Amino acid sequence: TVIISNQMRIRNKILAYFSSTVIALIGLTLIIINVFFSAHREEEFQQRQKEKIVTTLKFLSEVKETDEMLIEAMDKLTINDLYDEKLLLFDSKKQLIYSSVDDTPIPISKEMLSELNVDNKWIETKDGKYDVVGTYIDRNGTTFYGISKAYDAFGYSKLTFLRRTLLMLFFVISLVVVGLSVFLAQRIAKPIKDLAELADGYVLTQGQLPRTVETTTYEIELLNGKFNELLQRIAETFAFQKHSIHHISHQLKTPLAVIVSELERLRDRTEEKTTQRDLDVQISKTRSLADTINVLLHLSKVEAGQQMELAPVRIDEIVFDSISELIATHPDFRFEVNYLPTSDPEADRLVLNTNEMLLKQVFLNLLNNCIAYGDTQRAEVRIDCSSAEMLTIAVINSGPPLTVEEQKYAFSHFFRGENSRGVPGSGLGLALAQKIIDLHGGNITYANPSSRLNLFTISFPLS
Repeated sequence: TVIISNQMRIRNKILAYFSSTVIALIGLTLIIINVFFSAHREEEFQQRQKEKIVTTLKFLSEVKETDEMLIEAMDKLTINDLYDEKLLLFDSKKQLIYSSVDDTPIPISKEMLSELNVDNKWIETKDGKYDVVGTYIDRNGTTFYGISKAYDAFGYSKLTFLRRTLLMLFFVISLVVVGLSVFLAQRIAKPIKDLAELADGYVLTQGQLPRTVETTTYEIELLNGKFNELLQRIAETFAFQKHSIHHISHQLKTPLAVIVSELERLRDRTEEKTTQRDLDVQISKTRSLADTINVLLHLSKVEAGQQMELAPVRIDEIVFDSISELIATHPDFRFEVNYLPTSDPEADRLVLNTNEMLLKQVFLNLLNNCIAYGDTQRAEVRIDCSSAEMLTIAVINSGPPLTVEEQKYAFSHFFRGENSRGVPGSGLGLALAQKIIDLHGGNITYANPSSRLNLFTISFPLS
């Protein structure tokens, strides 16, 4: 089954990174174009204002005698040169010698006029959307000052048109970029997706031959080859492991059966009670070893693809059978079984569709750990069937607990904690228990609620 996490797919990453980067660069480019054009418009218009000032001053200087009608006629002829314009000309004493007929006010004319001098010949500023310029002019040894305020209607119109065009281009290009990104992302990610689907559909137990992904990309072709090589090695290792466990289990079953038979024969032939009791212990241990081998054999068959045999069984009956088997070899140990709710436990909730042999091995392991690692001759099994959704079995005993760090590896193969020093064992019991519980759809956990308390909890969903 393919698990989709909250991590972004490679196709979406390519789409997001490529499209966002290109769109951001296009947007930045269009903004720079707008800024440069706006600055160019302002500079060009201010130059036109300066030229108007110089042209007007030249015309006035060439008129020998001031003719008001002539000046007025000039104003009427040039009034449309600059839209909504006010032009002021001053002599060397900064006395007004000319004012255009336009009534546009220039509130800052006095401040600008006072700042104009031979060292500061050009001043430019803004009054809303109006461009205001002031200039110092030296004409034939005579000083003049000019101030112009005008609205660049044509320039702003072109600027508005440019902005609308750039905005439209931005959206059109963005759509093209997104479409191109989707195409490229799918093209790039398709071989990787195909390879992931091949891996998801690959079943080791079916002996499938390696398959290839059609691609023209060298890296994907190399990855595909390495992937098939890895699958081949895993398949070989898996087959070796499966057959090894299978053969070893079969080879051990017969001699163990012979050993049990011989021990039983020796027990029946002797009259000494102590010897009979010792032989009973050895018979029980040998049978337990045989059961463990049977469990390994059964698990190897399940992992090889064989269906696990299930049947309805009461979980407490498996617990009692396990206790009876252990009490035979440890008669002084006491197991206390309690039910929740204590008044009237739901009997139907105790029935699970399980493999009795495998599940019995789990309880034998947990209960035997209570005997081996406990510091008292007592342990409790608490069967909680109070919930309609979950059946919980807790195995509780007193003894040295696992440390916080050791608890991370409690169900790992061959792991044994500090509390197991001097106690024989292989470190496989809890790993096998977790495997069996997982096969039944349940969950097993370990905790130590207090300093000398060990708690194993098994949960089975009743659905």
